[in-house]
Amino acid sequence: MDIVNEILEKEQKKAEKYKPITVEKHLELELDVGTLLAFDTNDLDTKLLKSDSQRDAYLQSLARDNTQLLLNKIWELPTERIDEAIVVKLPQPTTVLPRSKPVPKPKPLTKWQEFAKAKGITKQKKDKLKWDEQLQKWVPLYGFRKAAAEKEKDWLIEVPQNVDPMTDMYEKKASEKSEKVAKNELQRLKNIARSRKVNIPRVGLPVTSDKANATQLSTAAVVAKASTASLGKFQDKLPKEKEARGKGVHELIPGKVRKRNAPIPTPQVERENNLNLIDRILNKRPKIDMDKAVSKHIHKEQVQRSEEKKSMKPIKGKGKAKGGNVTNFSAKKPKAGKGQRNPNKKNPGRKRR
Repeated sequence: MDIVNEILEKEQKKAEKYKPITVEKHLELELDVGTLLAFDTNDLDTKLLKSDSQRDAYLQSLARDNTQLLLNKIWELPTERIDEAIVVKLPQPTTVLPRSKPVPKPKPLTKWQEFAKAKGITKQKKDKLKWDEQLQKWVPLYGFRKAAAEKEKDWLIEVPQNVDPMTDMYEKKASEKSEKVAKNELQRLKNIARSRKVNIPRVGLPVTSDKANATQLSTAAVVAKASTASLGKFQDKLPKEKEARGKGVHELIPGKVRKRNAPIPTPQVERENNLNLIDRILNKRPKIDMDKAVSKHIHKEQVQRSEEKKSMKPIKGKGKAKGGNVTNFSAKKPKAGKGQRNPNKKNPGRKRR
């Protein structure tokens, strides 16, 4: 019996560790299963919150109960098993959560993706290895092992009859590969510029063509002419040179706008324009600045007064006039000569002999 009691006590202690999945609340929670949110509107126990010893245990039990109710609501939804895992499909959320940044826009399609979508071309997954009949082994489609296999395979390259026999075919093959890489990089940059709506200048001759036609040559000439600092404004034309049709400077250079010539007016419209121009010229009145005119008039009067004062002559001699005494402006005080003392000088000093 002692052994049975011990086992029962252990099982009872284990059961006490796990709480039941049923939780009772005074008010039901507001649940948004789509965003896994639970809103508890029940009142909190202020006594337990204020006590330092019971605050953490109270908050943990409250969080546990609310989480249990949310999980109970989730398990009520239909479930399915995927790769040994039970999956629940959540409904549409009802709570709108704020975002710190706007919703990202979908990435624009490249030219190839647009073409594939229009033609219904689907991307197929390629194998990583391919059987090579010449080497009699599996060769990867990319990576350093592919390059090593190419070197082993192309240990000897035949020179075609239409090529100079002294041409290095390995160097030619490497240059063609670098041109393909550069072309792909240029196309990638063009896709980025097109997605961001950035205007880029056109290029001249294409790299792949061996012989250029007349249209390509004329386009290349216009591009070369417009590549100067003046955008080809001061570049002289060659004799018998014709501008490429539809390949003007305004199309090759971003921001360059075509200057459209105005249509030739009719005689009646031209006559009305000339009459309006004459009326605007004849009816145009000068604007008078009053402050400037007043200051100019005052300055003129001041100049006249100063000239009159300079032109006045002093009267010689003394005498009385009808208007009163006349002062002699021209009379000068006698200067002290040699051997005479100046009476106006306070300390004349000794006379030198």
